[in-house]
Amino acid sequence: MTGRTTGPLGDVPADEMRAHLHRMADWVADYRDTIEDRAIAPRVRPGDVTARLAAGMPASGEPLERILHDLDAVVMPGIVHWGHPAFLGYFGSTSNGPALLGEIAAAALNVSAMTWKTSPAATELETVVLSWVREMVGIPSSFMGIVYDTASVATLHALAAAREVSGSSVRGRGIAGRADLPVLRVYASDQAHSSVEKAMVVLGLGEENVVRIPTDDAFRMDVGALRDAINDDVRRGTRPMAVVATVGTTSTASVDPVGEIAAVARAHDAWLHVDAAYGGAVAVLPESRSAMAGAELADSIVVNPHKWLFVPLDFSALFTRRPDVLRAVFALTPEYLRGDASGARDTSGGADAIDYMDYGIQLGRRFRALKAWMAFRAFGRDGIESRIREHCRLAALLAAWVESTPPFRLAAPQSMGIVCFRAAPPSMEPEECDALNEAVVDDVNATGAAYLTHTRLRDRTCIRVGIGNVLTTESHVATAWTRVQAAERQLRGAR
Repeated sequence: MTGRTTGPLGDVPADEMRAHLHRMADWVADYRDTIEDRAIAPRVRPGDVTARLAAGMPASGEPLERILHDLDAVVMPGIVHWGHPAFLGYFGSTSNGPALLGEIAAAALNVSAMTWKTSPAATELETVVLSWVREMVGIPSSFMGIVYDTASVATLHALAAAREVSGSSVRGRGIAGRADLPVLRVYASDQAHSSVEKAMVVLGLGEENVVRIPTDDAFRMDVGALRDAINDDVRRGTRPMAVVATVGTTSTASVDPVGEIAAVARAHDAWLHVDAAYGGAVAVLPESRSAMAGAELADSIVVNPHKWLFVPLDFSALFTRRPDVLRAVFALTPEYLRGDASGARDTSGGADAIDYMDYGIQLGRRFRALKAWMAFRAFGRDGIESRIREHCRLAALLAAWVESTPPFRLAAPQSMGIVCFRAAPPSMEPEECDALNEAVVDDVNATGAAYLTHTRLRDRTCIRVGIGNVLTTESHVATAWTRVQAAERQLRGAR
């Protein structure tokens, strides 16, 4: 029996769609023009947005006019404005005009960049954009790149490759019911990202087998402690699978001594993965190229252009000098894909065709390279350099203000665009200072005029400022710093 339809089976009529596209273009332009006037964080409670949404999907289609009205009335009051120039939490993720136009085009094209045959331009544009990123941050041309959504997913893929070369044959045999499989361990500093544990959970190797290595006074991995930890584990019969070094740690943007770590990893045939998701970008600056020193010795490196190379979310690039291993883990071509899985050479004698589906768990892949290509071309290398250099200047300026203003003090050496500091009045116990600093962040964020985060360093709560938005100026940093001081005085007085 064939069901009856209650309306047209096609899309929105072309003339109506054109009108709404123009309206949406104005909406986007107005939002970008007024973002600085908006309160960064909304004053909503859990469930407030849900309460204003329909409980069920409408049985009949609704007009776009009503849907766009609800975008303003229901959705926008619950938005945190990450693109606001005074959003100084986490890492900056900047929307910009060229990349926004690229996103619109990619959405209209709606191709799946899984094989070269299904998406020649998307595939080759991805390859070209990745070569630009590789050159900008100083990664050797022998490294192949692939785009994922986030560094967490890139790290998962890198550790999956590390598991394969450990001799465990997990792709074919799995891990369940095997007496011949040793305990496989991964080593990372106590400042490394939590995605390492998540990857080990997904890979079936267990978060308990992530060994956290202590750090020095500058929050860099202690190489001697790494060597001792691996040697102790080897004596116990466990196998070192991988070491994760970080260039730009999440809390403090510290840089591990990658070259020294590489020597330890190589001595034990362990895979070296460099997490340069944030810090890799600073190597664009000639004066900061040393941040990536030793990364050329890695087996894999992740850099996130959506953090500090001004590509909007999401765009993460994994580079590996051992792409054959990554492909050995993930390549799988069922019959229904065989016609489009090329693996063929260009008939004109050009390069091999790349099927990016063979290098990851995804089959359907967005055309992410388009927005990056447009942003990089519009900014140019000089434009990217000048913006990163300015962010470093603003961070150093804030650090100087902190150092000259008791009872505040730096909690870590200022690095890249990150400043970690702490209010520590002499009259207060450390635990009281922890509560004070957390309250300061909450108080500043509640104003809607700035947005900060806090972190824990050496088991103490600190205020963390991250500068990376192309719209952020010295006045925004100064305003945030003034509000921090005012909140600290008021809260300390109340206590």
